[in-house]
Amino acid sequence: MPTNTFKDLIVWQKAKSLAVEIYRVTNDFPKNETYGLSSQTQRAAVSISSNIAESHHRRNKKDKDRFISIAYGSGPELESQIEIAKELYPMLKYKKVENLLVETMKILNKFPN
Repeated sequence: MPTNTFKDLIVWQKAKSLAVEIYRVTNDFPKNETYGLSSQTQRAAVSISSNIAESHHRRNKKDKDRFISIAYGSGPELESQIEIAKELYPMLKYKKVENLLVETMKILNKFPN
């Protein structure tokens, strides 16, 4: 069944859920993190879903692949930031974001080119 919009893609849906959950978690970071780890983490999460969406509407394979590659590259960046946050703010709940990140990266790794 062909997808008409990026919103139909399971990988985008997972990435969007990941970004929303990252915002929920980082909302509980201390206010002094607003322009630090919180902002960086949010941007990395949003980058994944945004680049998947951008890829979907590109016409040639090279452009599509480039945006999927950027989305995929934001995954380890986000994972690193989550690891730092876990050490700084261990009282917060990270399991849902970690699971969503793993799911998203597995799908992206096998994403059709």
